[in-house]
Amino acid sequence: MTGDLEAKVRQAPRNPGVYLMKDGTGEILYVGKARDLKARIRAYFSRSDSRVMIPFLVSRIRDIEFIITGTEKEALILENNLIKEHHPRYNVDFRDDKSYYNIRIDPSESFPRFQLVRRPKKDSARYFGPYPSGTAAKETLRFLQTILPLRICRDQELKARRRPCLEYEIGRCAAPCVGRIGLSDYQHLVRDGIAFLEGRERALIGDLRVRMSGAAEGLRFEEASVLRDRIAAIEETLERQRIVSMTGRNRDVFGLCREDDMTQISLLFVRGGRMIGQKTFPLIRLRAETGEILSALLMRYYDSVADIPDEVVVPVEPEDGGILAEWLAEKKGRGVSLVTPKRGETLALVGIAGRNAENALKTARLAADRPEEALRMLCEKLKLRTLPRRIECFDISNIGGKHAVGSLVAFTDGVPAKEGYRRFRIRTVPDADDYAMMYEVLKRRFEKKENLPDLVIVDGGKGQLGVALAVLKDLGIEGMDVIGLAKERDNARSGVPNDALDFTLSTVGAMRVTEDEAEGVGSSGSEEGVKCDSASAAGSGGRRQMPEKEEDHVYLPGRKDPVYLTRWPAAIFLLQRIRDEAHRFAVVYHRKVKEKEDLQSLLDRIEGVGPARRKALLIFFGDVKRIRAASVDDLQRVEGIGEETARRIHAFLDGDGAAPGSGATDGSAESNPV
Repeated sequence: MTGDLEAKVRQAPRNPGVYLMKDGTGEILYVGKARDLKARIRAYFSRSDSRVMIPFLVSRIRDIEFIITGTEKEALILENNLIKEHHPRYNVDFRDDKSYYNIRIDPSESFPRFQLVRRPKKDSARYFGPYPSGTAAKETLRFLQTILPLRICRDQELKARRRPCLEYEIGRCAAPCVGRIGLSDYQHLVRDGIAFLEGRERALIGDLRVRMSGAAEGLRFEEASVLRDRIAAIEETLERQRIVSMTGRNRDVFGLCREDDMTQISLLFVRGGRMIGQKTFPLIRLRAETGEILSALLMRYYDSVADIPDEVVVPVEPEDGGILAEWLAEKKGRGVSLVTPKRGETLALVGIAGRNAENALKTARLAADRPEEALRMLCEKLKLRTLPRRIECFDISNIGGKHAVGSLVAFTDGVPAKEGYRRFRIRTVPDADDYAMMYEVLKRRFEKKENLPDLVIVDGGKGQLGVALAVLKDLGIEGMDVIGLAKERDNARSGVPNDALDFTLSTVGAMRVTEDEAEGVGSSGSEEGVKCDSASAAGSGGRRQMPEKEEDHVYLPGRKDPVYLTRWPAAIFLLQRIRDEAHRFAVVYHRKVKEKEDLQSLLDRIEGVGPARRKALLIFFGDVKRIRAASVDDLQRVEGIGEETARRIHAFLDGDGAAPGSGATDGSAESNPV
C-alpha cells in the first residue's frame, strides 16, 4: 500500500456513504457502500473480509474516494447510480437490455385508453406488468378491448373524428369521439378495466352482477345482456388461469442456481394468486457473496420497474435487506415485504423458481461446453448445406434513423472470434429504413468476397432475410446459408409483407454504396458477460415447471412459416447468444457515436471553438464524461485552448448547454468488446 493510500485509509470518515476504489490509471474498480466507511475500508486491508474477490481487488487498488451521505438508504441509492454509470469490474453489474411489455392507462384523461408500452414513465398513468411474454400482453389487451369497449385511437384521431370508426361498428369501441357514450359511463369502463388488471376479478364480477340486475329491473335489457356477456367472458378467463397461491397476493418470487462462478436467476410473477409469467435474467459471472449479488440485482431491477408487488420473495437473505425493503416501499408508496421463506407454500414457489433457474443454467452450459453438438443440431434441424463452423451475425442500431450503425460479430466453432468483429457507420441511408441499412452493411461486408462464413444470421424476420438474400444474389455469392432470427417483437412489427422473401431492389438498387471500409475491431480480452455470482435456490416442493418465454423463431429461405427450436435448447441458445452479442456490440457503438455527435453539436455552439479545437478536445479527453468533468486548468492543457476559452467551455458545459446526451454511456467501453 502506498503512503497516500495508507493515509486515506487511516483518515477515512466514520459516516455512512460510498467509497470508490481505483487503480493506477484512475479507473474505478469497485463501488461500495457502508454504514461506517472507516470500518469497512479497514476490513479490506486487514484481510478480515473473507470474500473471494477481495485479494484480487486489493492488489490493484491505488486510490480511494469517499462520498459521505446522510443515511444508509442514501448510500444505497448513490451506490446503485454509480454502478450504472461506471460499470466497475468487481461489482455485480446487472445488464439486461430486454424491455418487457406493460399495459398503460392514464385515468386523469377524459377518455383514456389501454396501451402497450415497453418503458414506463414517471407520470400520472397506471402501469400493469411487466409481461414477460409479449404474446400474453397482447392477448390480455385484446381480451380487455373485447369486453370493455374503450377507444384504441390516438388522441389526435379522437379530436379530429366526426363519425364512428369501424371499431364502433363491430362493438369494440363505445365511440366517445362522437358522443355515443357519456363521460361517467366511460369512466365506469375504465374502472372495470383497472380492477381486472389489479387482479380484483371476483369483486368486479360481483359489481357487474349488481349492475346487470339493476339494468334488467329497469327494463334496459340490451345493457343487461352486454353485462351478462362481460361476466361470462371474465369467468371463463378465470377458469383457464392456474391458481398457484391461496393468499391472492401480488408477489415476485426469485430463484437462484449456482455452479462454480456462474449464477442463473429466475423470477416468477404471481399476481392475484396466479402465476402470469416468468423471467430469466442473463447469466451472471463473478465471485461474490450471495447476499451481495442478490441485493445488487434487486436494486438494479426494481430501479427500472414500474409495478412493484406487495411481496418480494427471495431464497436467501440479501445484504442490507432492511434498507432495501424501505427503499422498495418508498418507490411503491406503501409497504413492501421482503421475505425469505422457511416452510409452506411460499417455499414451494421458491423451489419452482430455483428449478427454472437450474434448467436455464443447464441449457447455457450445454451450449457453452459442447458447441459441436449445438452446431450439429443447427445443421440438422435447419437443413444447412454444411456444418456452420464460422457464423457471422448482423444487427442494426439507430433511433429514428439517427446515429445509425451496424454490427458484425463472428463465431468460430461456437465461440466468439473477436478478430472478426466489425462495426459500420451507415453512410447512404438518411431515414429510418432498417432494410436499406441492412442492405448497405451486408454489401460492404461481402463485396470483396473474402473469408466468407458458413452461415449468416440477420437479426429480424422475413424482411431482413429477404434483404440478405438480395445482397448475395447481387454480388453473385452462392452456397452460403442465410437465416433470420426473430424475437416475438420482430414478428409483431407492422408493415412487413408476407411475401418479404421476394424482396426486390426497387428501392435499394439505386442506392450509392460507399467504398469506405468498415472499422475493424478486435480484442483478446476475455468474455466477461454480465457480472454477478450466485447461490443455490433454497427450498423444494411444487410441480416442475419449465421457463415460460417469448419463443425465438428462425426464418429460412423459401419457407413461409418459421422454424421453432425450443425442443433443441442447445441449438436455440447458441443462436440467441450470437444474436444478443451482435445486438450488444451494435448498441455500444451506437451510444458512442451518439455521444460523440451530441458533444460535437454542443461544442459547435460555444463561441471561439472551431473544428480544430473541437478535434483537439476529443483527442485529448477521449469521451464526453472527461470533458464535462474537466476543470478550467485541465482544459488549458489542450493545445490551442487558452484560459479565456477554457473558462467559456467550462461554463457552457456546466450550465444548460450540457443537457443533451448527459445520460449517455461512456463510449470507451467499445475498445474492448465483450
